[in-house]
Amino acid sequence: MTNRRFTQAGGGVLLTALVLAVAACGNDGKAVAAAPAAPNAWPQVAWPLAEDATLEKRINELMATLTVEDKVGQLVQGDIASVTPDDVRRYRLGSILAGGNSDPGGRYDASPAQWLALADDFHAASMDTSQGGKAIPVLFGIDAVHGQSNIIGATLFAHNIGLGATRNPELLRRIGEITALETRVTGMEWAFAPTVAVPQDDRWGRTYEGYSESPEVVASYAAAMVEGLQGKVGSPAFLDERHVIASVKHFLGDGGTVDGKDQGDARIDETELVRIHAAGYPPAIAAGAQTVMASFNSVNGEKMHGHKPYLTDALKGRMNFGGFVVGDWNGHGQVKGCTTTDCPATINAGLDMAMASDSWKGFYETTLAAAKAGTISPQRLDDAVRRILRVKLRLGLFEAGKPSSRAVGGQFALIGAPAHRAVARQAVRESLVLLKNQGGVLPLSPKQRILVAGDGAHDVGKQAGGWTLNWQGTGTTRKDFPNADSIFEGIAQQVKAAGGHAELAVDGRYASRPDAAVVVFGENPYAEFQGDLPTLAYKPGDDADLALLKRLKADGIPVVAVFLSGRPLWVNRELNAADAFVAAWLPGSEGAGIADVLLRGPDGNVQHDFKGTLSFSWPRTATQYANNVGQKDYNPLFPFGFGLTYADNGALAPLPEISGVTGKEGAVGVFFARGDAGPGMALRLEADTGQGVTVTKVPDALESDLLTVAGVDHQAQEDGRRLSWSGKGEATAALQSHTALDLQRESNGDLMLLTTLRVESAPQGDAWLSVGCGTGCSARIAIGPTLGRLPAGQWTRVGVPLKCLAAAGADVGKLDRPWSIGTAGKMTLAVSRVALGALNEAETTIECTGA
Repeated sequence: MTNRRFTQAGGGVLLTALVLAVAACGNDGKAVAAAPAAPNAWPQVAWPLAEDATLEKRINELMATLTVEDKVGQLVQGDIASVTPDDVRRYRLGSILAGGNSDPGGRYDASPAQWLALADDFHAASMDTSQGGKAIPVLFGIDAVHGQSNIIGATLFAHNIGLGATRNPELLRRIGEITALETRVTGMEWAFAPTVAVPQDDRWGRTYEGYSESPEVVASYAAAMVEGLQGKVGSPAFLDERHVIASVKHFLGDGGTVDGKDQGDARIDETELVRIHAAGYPPAIAAGAQTVMASFNSVNGEKMHGHKPYLTDALKGRMNFGGFVVGDWNGHGQVKGCTTTDCPATINAGLDMAMASDSWKGFYETTLAAAKAGTISPQRLDDAVRRILRVKLRLGLFEAGKPSSRAVGGQFALIGAPAHRAVARQAVRESLVLLKNQGGVLPLSPKQRILVAGDGAHDVGKQAGGWTLNWQGTGTTRKDFPNADSIFEGIAQQVKAAGGHAELAVDGRYASRPDAAVVVFGENPYAEFQGDLPTLAYKPGDDADLALLKRLKADGIPVVAVFLSGRPLWVNRELNAADAFVAAWLPGSEGAGIADVLLRGPDGNVQHDFKGTLSFSWPRTATQYANNVGQKDYNPLFPFGFGLTYADNGALAPLPEISGVTGKEGAVGVFFARGDAGPGMALRLEADTGQGVTVTKVPDALESDLLTVAGVDHQAQEDGRRLSWSGKGEATAALQSHTALDLQRESNGDLMLLTTLRVESAPQGDAWLSVGCGTGCSARIAIGPTLGRLPAGQWTRVGVPLKCLAAAGADVGKLDRPWSIGTAGKMTLAVSRVALGALNEAETTIECTGA
């Protein structure tokens, strides 16, 4: 791809070069034709694998011996948190996966050896025919989305948004090879990557999983990453024991949903759907991608897991995809008329393997019944099984033996190997985008006194982002990353070697006056819908990072801002407050790659210049959600392809500091914070007599002080509320939503309803937490025993699984009361936050027992 480089004039930016034409090449180097600009005109792709008569003969012979039960088992994938080797032995399941929060023994920090032992156990079970069935090796899949990122010590590459800024497909190929190798070491054969989404609204919580808003950039990467993971078709390396199966995802339109809502609806005509959102699939298929993952989202109202015209007619038909289609986590349960345990429609639509993570047993039973009844035809069942067996045979699984006996199984020195980390460090260097360099403050001399500040300075988990050791990437500590350098560590190593001095002070309170300050700050880790935003404003209502930049600047210290984020955000104020500003994205384990570019070498020369250019347009306001290159009225602050080098004039005129946001906005999934109910919500005090009060001021109370509310401090002045029950009768404190909330997608997994609270006096009698949506669809969970065990006076995050509340009777698709706590006895609680969160964010989890 032609490099993008821009120059600035005053406070604006001038486009000097923009080349949008990219030939998306398949594995044979020939250009894949772009989709014609007409409805239903999907690209014709040549599947690169000729029919193998020997392989087909083996499939025919095996199919002739399989029962319907054997065949249905191959269509089912269960998660290791919900399926055991004995289950695989009994039900002959075709695949298992380790979801984002699923680990051996339930430990996010399980050792590589424990992962490999688990893989051995599942493989042995699949080959054990003591309970009947045929020996068909199980496929083990995992979300190795930026390296083998579930494993302690693995090489963590920059997330895709950063890789998009490198414009280096060959680097992507090498990253794919390393990811495959480290994955094979721990026993898995299948990586759920690459993501070829083309995000069009940066509020989407998965924006960082996309390489670019440009379909051309995405298309230029797809084949390279697939070939890196799988090996090149026709070469001896193709699907050998040092490579894995790729899973191109998510088909289709995941990056184009209305309002950037994850798992939402893409309202788009078919020509644009194909041109933009299908761009990565032709080169990936031409490179021999063995699996494609169906998307959670809908297209024009129809869920992709049930979309036969696209899954079967377009993907397998027009685009000649010769692998198999796998679902996403219980995604079939969102198809109209389906549940997670009953959905023959998804198989009939073209799904070959259902990711029935924790619903696998029910799904197996209903799919078996549907196959026997003819609801799923024998032809469709056989086609799905043949596709799965074909992939397993291409991978050589039938002859491979247990994972620990394969070519690199158990070679744990390869995990986080120095050569692998060097490639990841290169990726960091090439991904950095310089947005401002006032007065040429960069590069810094390592011989100086350099302060490294900000909450991202020495936090590998924050610089790595989501999908790191767990789904959301939260709750990790420095010891969880033995083969990594924080950004501070990378700077300190080079500064010390040059004779300078580096000081770490997260809050910026330095011991000795520095010559320059590097402030590292940005988004905290998140994944999927947990990252959806209402606007592109950076941390609205929280100016701590801005205050830090301004304070150091007021001290007369040159300030370099290093911004960690999974998307471009409105940071005009922070840009104004810093002398230099670097978009570092989510760089992964190799924080030293940032030092390579920011610091001069010991000889005073530039070590590495900035190479990264924006693969996403940078917003002019916080409401410029979807201003993408090539669109009408395109007018970003920094355009697609912008990126300064040290040779450029890095001056930037002061930017306007009006965000463009009007009205009350809040983070998605936050119901109460900073002393106030979330947007569209109110805090209510209610008695069982019918008396009620909407809290608009504090203090406030029900009559006779049955329940009172007052301000209390947690992390800021009166950012919490003290709730005191008198014990004179039943009363409830509740968050009431003005419109019903649909939390179905959030309950599809391990998300929790988290309450950050402090017990000041334990309940004297029963107490409960409840959610509701009117008569007959509420759920009440007993919390009295849990509250009684918590240490008085200590803030604690208490969680209740959303799926537990759904199982207890709540209709999570229409909640108008997403949280309430009540008791008839005496009790005093301080509450500072109510929000949705990941399983590992809960410090105490309430068991799902009725109240």
